[in-house]
Amino acid sequence: MADKEQKRRKRGQGEGSIYKREDGLWVAAVNLGYQGGKLKRKVYYGKTRSEVSEKLTAVLNDLQRGIPLVTERQTVKQFLKCWLADTVKPNVRPSTYISYEQQVRVHIAPGLGHTQLEKLSPQHIQTYINDRLKADLSPKTVKYHLSILRMALGQALRWNLVSRNVAMLVDPPRIEKYEIQPITPEQARVFLLAIQGHRMEALFTVALSLGLRRGEALGLRWQDIDFGGRTLRINASLQRIQGKLVLCEPKTKTSRRVLNMPESLVAKLREHRTRQLEEKLLAGSNWVESGLVFTSAIGTPVDPRHVKRHLDPLLKKAELPHYRVHDLRHFCASLLLAQGVPLKVVSEILGHSQISITADLYIHVLPSMRKEAIDLMDSILAGAK
Repeated sequence: MADKEQKRRKRGQGEGSIYKREDGLWVAAVNLGYQGGKLKRKVYYGKTRSEVSEKLTAVLNDLQRGIPLVTERQTVKQFLKCWLADTVKPNVRPSTYISYEQQVRVHIAPGLGHTQLEKLSPQHIQTYINDRLKADLSPKTVKYHLSILRMALGQALRWNLVSRNVAMLVDPPRIEKYEIQPITPEQARVFLLAIQGHRMEALFTVALSLGLRRGEALGLRWQDIDFGGRTLRINASLQRIQGKLVLCEPKTKTSRRVLNMPESLVAKLREHRTRQLEEKLLAGSNWVESGLVFTSAIGTPVDPRHVKRHLDPLLKKAELPHYRVHDLRHFCASLLLAQGVPLKVVSEILGHSQISITADLYIHVLPSMRKEAIDLMDSILAGAK
């Protein structure tokens, strides 16, 4: 009879118990059954019975709803290290991995790394965000940190290491959106006149006429250009990785694209090819054959950081504002849209992964297009009368 009573008192899998230790600390324990031949239990501690009872109730509710109970004990730093090595590094571009790794090592791990992964809360992350903003990190950088945490904790959720992605419960900091100032056709012509004869003329013409990213333009090889077919193929991007300039995969799948070239650009590239061959003869044995379209005077890749040094004096000469190199890409889009090119086509030329990206970036900077649309509707309505 006593044996039967003892069996009735024995807790089954998924059941919990509460007891008080001799030192006065209250304990709530959940039996998780046998895993790998060993009995697994999850234990919670508190100063009062009601405190551990609340914890136990929450855990049992999660188990009933099918939410896995986390038993693995590791810190946020330990998890992020595994996530970077096992998930990020094999699946992203080297430059992306280096960027994630640097942000984790320099900022996220020092700020959140000592917290146990299973105990990481929205409050922890909100405090981290506030502290980093007070330390004068830009809102854009801090938002980037939150994005990394969301991706990492999303993986932790899929691996059943956490019961929820707490980073999704935290709002990103507000970012002042960079306002793109569209360039007019007249300004574009002034700029093209100012760069005539400059050794970077073809580079800036490519960026302006086809909207290439800086790395895409600098990663162009002569084998990517079909002069007869007037096409240009984007196959790589020049990036600085761990101090070295290397050709990497384009930013996204849609970044791999074939673009038709206007005849004027074909002519500029032919002139540039002739200029480069002349530089090769002058350099002699010092020439480094890279196959790149845009190189230094001895054939080596052009450092992306140095392009702005060439652009600034040319903008000053043209009496234009000191735009960024990337703004040439924006100018291409705004000029195409102003000429009535459909948004879908512009998106494909720029290599955006989604047309919504193109719309979000450029529609609001072309009020003249909205006016033309209304004027067109007015003419239709007037004609109906």
